[in-house]
Amino acid sequence: MAPDRYFDDLEVGLADVSPRRTIGAAEVSAFAGLSGDFNPLHVDREFAAAGPFGEPIAHGLLGTAVASGLFTATALSRSLQPALVAMLGLEVRFEAPIFLGDTVRVEAEVTELRETGKDDRGIAVIERRLRKQDDAVSQRILTPMLLLRRGAE
Repeated sequence: MAPDRYFDDLEVGLADVSPRRTIGAAEVSAFAGLSGDFNPLHVDREFAAAGPFGEPIAHGLLGTAVASGLFTATALSRSLQPALVAMLGLEVRFEAPIFLGDTVRVEAEVTELRETGKDDRGIAVIERRLRKQDDAVSQRILTPMLLLRRGAE
């Protein structure tokens, strides 16, 4: 179990890697049902075969949601829980499609630390790289997180 980390304990470059997860037809179907996004590029094999990728791909936002879940399985994420006030947003770049059967993992890295106007907290920007089994980056997700400083809990 990782020790608790607060804003003051972080440094740029601190990194961690998640477990892996395979994305299949069941995940795509469940996400389509949950989101209401039944775009045939994701759910119609025949339509997708004639499209730009030659086969169905997972929803981009499904990849982002899976990346969020995988991040929570890292020691880095668990260590930040006592200090986490809020996630302040997401900036996502889709770089490569996720095909059914791809296995993904998240590499998370603290890329920026910013002071705020309050002495008891700071903002850590964590980049989550969603990588496929061939090591290609499928998504880059920047997540600014508002964290308490040590002693402010």
